[in-house]
Amino acid sequence: MTQQQMSLPAKLINGGIAGIVGVTCVFPIDLAKTRLQNQRQGHQVYKNMIDCLVKTVRSEGYFGMYRGAAVNLTLVTPEKAIKLAANDFFRHHLSKDGKGLNVFKEMLAGCSAGMCQVVITTPMEMLKIQLQDAGRLAAQQRKPCIIPVTRLATTNAVLSRSYNVLPNAPTAVSATQIARQLFHKEGIQGLYKGLGATLLRDVPFSIVYFPLFAHLNNLGKPSPDETAPFYWSFISGCAAGSIAAVAVNPCDVVKTRLQSLNKGANEETYSGIVDCFSKILKREGPSALLKGAGCRALVIAPLFGIVQVMYFIGVGEYVMSQYTLKLISN
Repeated sequence: MTQQQMSLPAKLINGGIAGIVGVTCVFPIDLAKTRLQNQRQGHQVYKNMIDCLVKTVRSEGYFGMYRGAAVNLTLVTPEKAIKLAANDFFRHHLSKDGKGLNVFKEMLAGCSAGMCQVVITTPMEMLKIQLQDAGRLAAQQRKPCIIPVTRLATTNAVLSRSYNVLPNAPTAVSATQIARQLFHKEGIQGLYKGLGATLLRDVPFSIVYFPLFAHLNNLGKPSPDETAPFYWSFISGCAAGSIAAVAVNPCDVVKTRLQSLNKGANEETYSGIVDCFSKILKREGPSALLKGAGCRALVIAPLFGIVQVMYFIGVGEYVMSQYTLKLISN
């Protein structure tokens, strides 16, 4: 592997651009995933992804589908950059013995990348989920069978003011307001609520995704010394991403529920990962752990397909080469 290929700034640029493009394209599906995962039996507002998106547009307008997108777009650049660059970094150093990478080393590199990214992922998801789920809570309040709004406000004092100003629509609370309230009440650990569940999701995801993508992508190489065509890299990224996403979906359901500070009427709270798993299995059955799996696959597949295309095009390498030439010329 050449030094240019291991240019960390170029990898960071590629990952950042891919994250922004991917999130912009698939964010409405991610919003539907969050709302579907937070639904409990007997309190269902949405039947499926399409029903969720249609009802969201009707009650909140087109931009209601992008509730929480700002914080995601702001933090997805460092998040994806860290994840992808860290994986390449660890793969590079684990293959320095000249023997290449076996499956164990590929999984170890993916595991290390997953552990690095949670520094950004946890607060990003924490803030995003509060904004995404506001519409579901407001819609639940409008249903005549639901207990009045005052029950909703009692669950969490941090965000009760944000979501109960208007009884019929989610208040336009910003991620900055939520972050300030959490930090003021709970300190920095408030923004890292659900860190364990995030690790439980992202580390196995990276262990599955990166080795699987590498092997699928190798199948499309004309020869060992050549790179696979960009369309094959895109397909490989989509396939590996969707498989890994579905595989860890139970962990994603648990993470989403633990990070949701506001609860609807009669919706249970959880004391931790084990308590959340056991309550979901006992009260909703094993199928509840697969809620939003289709949405998550539809989010992750194009997102990581786009990532691999960006790597193939080499936008980051081009930017860094132009920057280097400019420095030399000056």
